Amino acid sequence: MHLWSKLFIPTLREAPADAEVASHKFLVRAGYIRQLSAGLYSFLLLGNRSANKIMGIVREEMDKIGQEFYLPALNPREVWEASGRWSVMGDNMFRLKDRKGADLCLGMTHEEVMTDIARKELRSYKQLPQIWYQIQTKFRDEPRPKSGLLRVRQFIMKDAYSFDSDATGLDLSYQKHYDTYCKIFDRCGLKYVVVEAHSGAMGGSMSHEFMVYTDAGEDIVVSCPKGDYAANLEKAASKLGAVEDYPASGDGKPELAHTPGKKTIEEVAAFLGVSPKNKIKTLALVATEADAKTGKKRDRNVIVLLRGDHMLNEAKLAGELGGAEVRPMQEDEIKKLFGGPAGYLGPVGLAGFQENLGSETMRMMLADLPLILGDTALQGRKNLISGANKEDYHLRNVTPGRDFAVSKWLDLRNVEAGEACPKCGSPLKVAKAVEIGHIFKLGYKYSESMGARVLDKDGKEVTPIMGSYGIGIERILTAAVEQSNDKDGFWLPPAIAPFDVVVTITNAADEALLAAGKQVAASLEQAGYDVLLDDRDERPGVKFKDADLVGIPFRINVGKKVAEGKVELVRRSTRETLDATIGDIATVFAQLLPPRA
Repeated sequence: MHLWSKLFIPTLREAPADAEVASHKFLVRAGYIRQLSAGLYSFLLLGNRSANKIMGIVREEMDKIGQEFYLPALNPREVWEASGRWSVMGDNMFRLKDRKGADLCLGMTHEEVMTDIARKELRSYKQLPQIWYQIQTKFRDEPRPKSGLLRVRQFIMKDAYSFDSDATGLDLSYQKHYDTYCKIFDRCGLKYVVVEAHSGAMGGSMSHEFMVYTDAGEDIVVSCPKGDYAANLEKAASKLGAVEDYPASGDGKPELAHTPGKKTIEEVAAFLGVSPKNKIKTLALVATEADAKTGKKRDRNVIVLLRGDHMLNEAKLAGELGGAEVRPMQEDEIKKLFGGPAGYLGPVGLAGFQENLGSETMRMMLADLPLILGDTALQGRKNLISGANKEDYHLRNVTPGRDFAVSKWLDLRNVEAGEACPKCGSPLKVAKAVEIGHIFKLGYKYSESMGARVLDKDGKEVTPIMGSYGIGIERILTAAVEQSNDKDGFWLPPAIAPFDVVVTITNAADEALLAAGKQVAASLEQAGYDVLLDDRDERPGVKFKDADLVGIPFRINVGKKVAEGKVELVRRSTRETLDATIGDIATVFAQLLPPRA
């Protein structure tokens, strides 16, 4: 029997001064965690019990589709060099040297190590498919640790990897993980949404994130209230309403409009009496990219054209540019390319690189021309306003395709709240969320670069296709706290709470109450519940406050009603109460929380 008086549960009345989000405040106050240093936390009794329950659920569900491994956290440089990520990970990776001077790192993820096993051990298509997973500590040299367990330098992750013979097999492995993740998060009691996501540094052709809405989140999720569509802002699309173009003035060709000192979209629109929706926003950027053959880096001018009221989605642009480093043009670079100053930039007069211009020789000759990327919201528009590349002037009557060429039309903008769902047309919701899981179709990125090969049924060497699938263990805990808290504390879903119920003896010095409390706790334990008996010599008010604080979903008050042979059951989330006789406590409690199978 777990007695509160014998356990280490150091509750606090005040949250740390630097705690901004609910999960950080309450996990510290409830004695779940203690900070060792920035981004490093120790899990105490309650926190460790919850984490173990979460890992137990993850393990039970993953064992149905895969096999559990346990890999080294300390990795040699060579495997990360083989995939090309030793340099890509930059300062986010913890790096060190051993006593012989060999380079090592602390693993942020384990695609490389799993692929190393695959390339050494897998020989035939008959060994595929394989799904391997582990639950292990990961490390990230987070530059700004904050928000408790949400942004840390050491964390627990369930990472899984699939190896298949072909894309059809990968589809099956991917769907298995999708379905398994839903089961895991359902069992953990989370309210979540699955969204289309950007693959980022992981690479790959498709990915989905599993997100929990909370103001503590650093991701932005776009979703349809009808459930028809959901995506991370980095990937999201929407259906725009029609915008009426202005009639052409003069001869219909681009004409100068004097706009003295007016540089911003808003200033120019107000001065000319036009809508920002009828303006072209011109962004002048430089992308540093590496030559595919020589590896040498070179700068490439990139011009992005957006509707005046839209914002650039940097992740969408990065995806188009293959992850190249992008920066704004400097003043001298702007003057050299546009012939005019910033604030008055426009596409008219620029010669842009065209992918479809004749021969390969022709394309090579024109490779130094700027890449002009137009957002699709401008496609088909006419008589727009743009900068004239001349100080204090803009142009009217600018029509894409006629007055300037676009290298490529793309979706490059951020979706805004209220825009139409691309599937059903309902107004979209845009809100903050915390990522709790992420699945990727990696394709051949790692198996190809690291030389994993198997023989197919015809005896020919082929490269296995891979998937990668992650779950943040601490993220599940923090998300549960974020979605279920009030001013007094929080309550966890029973499946991941450190205890199912706390039995609170209002006066432990009273022998009758103490005996009744022990009887209640013993009955519930025998029925299969995790029970914490609060037998401390404290005032009832202190015990009730602690019980409200520490995340246990149910409380049983053992007090004056014992004289009638009764105790009081309290559901923490709603404060609803129910009286039950001591002899029937297990039966009555089972109506609130059915015993686990």
